[in-house]
Amino acid sequence: MSVVGFDVGNDTLVAAAARQRGIDVLLNAESKRESPAAVAFSHNARLIGSHAASASASHAPFSSVKRLLLGATGRDPASSLLRDLPRLPFPVSRAADGAAVVHADHIGRRIALSPTHLLSMLLAYLKQLAEADLGGAPVADCVISVPCYFTQAQRRAYLDAAAVAGLRPLRLMHDLAATALGYGLYRNDLGSAGGPTHVAFVDVGQCDTQVAVVAFDASGMKVLSHGFDADLGGRDFDEVLFEHFAEEFRDRYKIDVVGHVKASMRLRAACEKAKKVLSANAEAVVNIECLMEEKDVRGVIRRDEFEKLCAGLLERVVEPCKRAVADSRIGLEKLHSVELVGSGSRVPSIAKVLAGFFRREPSRTLNASECVARGCALQCAMLSPAFRVREYEVQDAIPASIGFSTREGPISTLSSNALFRRGLPFPSVKTITLHKNSSFNLDAYYVDENELPPGTSANIGSFQIGPFQAHTEASKVKVKVRLNLHGLISVESAALIDDYQRNANSADHTQVDSSGDDMGDKSRSERSIHRQDLPVAEYIYGAMSKQELLEAQEQEQQLAYQDKLMERTKDSKNALESYVYDTRNKLSERYRSFATDSEREEISVNLQQTEEWLYEEGDNETEAVYCSKLEELRKLVDPIEYRCKDDEVRAEATRELLKCIVDHRMAAKSLSTSEREAVDNECNKAEQWLREGLQLQESLPKNVDPILCSYEIKRRGEELDMFCQNIARHMGSPARRDGSRGSDHMHTPDRD
Repeated sequence: MSVVGFDVGNDTLVAAAARQRGIDVLLNAESKRESPAAVAFSHNARLIGSHAASASASHAPFSSVKRLLLGATGRDPASSLLRDLPRLPFPVSRAADGAAVVHADHIGRRIALSPTHLLSMLLAYLKQLAEADLGGAPVADCVISVPCYFTQAQRRAYLDAAAVAGLRPLRLMHDLAATALGYGLYRNDLGSAGGPTHVAFVDVGQCDTQVAVVAFDASGMKVLSHGFDADLGGRDFDEVLFEHFAEEFRDRYKIDVVGHVKASMRLRAACEKAKKVLSANAEAVVNIECLMEEKDVRGVIRRDEFEKLCAGLLERVVEPCKRAVADSRIGLEKLHSVELVGSGSRVPSIAKVLAGFFRREPSRTLNASECVARGCALQCAMLSPAFRVREYEVQDAIPASIGFSTREGPISTLSSNALFRRGLPFPSVKTITLHKNSSFNLDAYYVDENELPPGTSANIGSFQIGPFQAHTEASKVKVKVRLNLHGLISVESAALIDDYQRNANSADHTQVDSSGDDMGDKSRSERSIHRQDLPVAEYIYGAMSKQELLEAQEQEQQLAYQDKLMERTKDSKNALESYVYDTRNKLSERYRSFATDSEREEISVNLQQTEEWLYEEGDNETEAVYCSKLEELRKLVDPIEYRCKDDEVRAEATRELLKCIVDHRMAAKSLSTSEREAVDNECNKAEQWLREGLQLQESLPKNVDPILCSYEIKRRGEELDMFCQNIARHMGSPARRDGSRGSDHMHTPDRD
């Protein structure tokens, strides 16, 4: 059973696997540890990962899938998706329900793809990558990372995408919880008699910034708080450089890069490289040949100038840190260290700003790009029965408070309207007691919109309890609500409790039990209590329906089948092309003496015609056509190939037959006279047959079919072996041995 962890970033994909010796990051087909998070379509092929990124010149890949997912599941397009559209090299439209949709032309038809389906393609790619690196072992159980600010709909979209990809996630794990697990599990210096060790983790990713304060001790880790900015990441620093150089090139070269998709892609790629150069150098140069209108461009920027352009972004980096520290309820002086990770964390000014806030230099003891995937693989090993991992408790915290309401209003606890408060460890179970006489709806929502990314809808979903009809006015309904390991809310069960001895005039009220048990309902001797389980139907805003999920799975199966078909077609085409070149070389060298002039001429003409066909009208044919062409060539070449191979094998077969004849003659010396004569006679016949056949064969040219084939020589040797073995068995039979002893006794003279 394979145990893997997947980190699906906005820009890159990383997969890690747990093995007996530790955690390994898996390599893709190009032997790289990271793969681009991109999907591209051509007229007849689907490309994912590195192949999609390399095809961007002709077919712009679908990327930034996480950002598309945010815009498709509850984000206000004015604050999220529309702001991202100018950066995307492909068009994005909105479906009837407001979700983001992209379109692709594939095999002569136009298909619509949701962000969830694009995400499933990336997960399927990681699944194939893991299976290939793990020697073909099937991969199903996994742990997938998600940002802490993901809503219920976005988390369910990940589970739906995993189901389409054929995966079974054991947990959706927050990025920094996975990072903290990889940090704390192997360390023995965290936690002491004086209390837990507190560490702040700051993840500056490609499109977001997340902060978590974690408490470590010898028995495990506990996430105390989360902070985030869902719209601040490394790409925003790239965008600052892009806008700077776009304006500079507009003034100097009179070109508008912003309005040209391909030029924008090339300039953004160059700006990303320039940002990396500025991480270690005082200045960076941007050189791009033929950016647009056949103009070469060149620009220079210094690090101090870059930092001035990014001043507003650097101020925003501190905000999630402030919130995380405040919610953790510990002071900065109690922090043991600050760990900085993420692909966008390599900008020196970011580390400088964080050092000013935390009053200490951030550490970089973890691999900035691989720590999340490694932590997910560790968690998967801890949840899987296939591995034994030391006892280590992992407690994560709810990033946003969740409440429930009925038609009468919010269901309140003693402290607030939140049933699951921000910062509460999960998984968690609550039991709600309501006095209801008939079916009703429970609406789940986020209590405080300030705890969500800007523009995110506070609505989560609705749960219908019933239908039912109470038997007494004092009937009550107990509803068990669970926040599971994925961070998903659900109504686990509902039951109608009829207490016939209860005072019917008691006031209607709501009770919330955090323990999740029903101990208070155990009947006493003087009560008659009846319990009836109630049906629960759920509707989650922005989540896929069962029918939509089935359609997505069917579409993915069709695309996967087409992928395999195109792969076989490509292999058949390559096999045909290779056969043409290989045969042409052999025809002038190895096969030269075994083909007549007319045969060589005919084959050469057919090879030339096939080669020209391959690069012209045969460039995009079906697998059957390529196989048919290859078969036609083989019919011409196979007779010549047979003559050549048989000539090589005939010499070896001749040597083996001659050796066989010599061996049997030597063995026959121990036989009786009649048996020895039979063996010698058979050997002489085989030797004469071979000599006559070789004389006839040598009299013929090599470019005609042989009259003495190697298989005939081998068969004659097998016949000789069988004959001699029969003679030897006859000699060693019991009757033969008894007869020999009796004969010897009769002819032995008396010694007296």
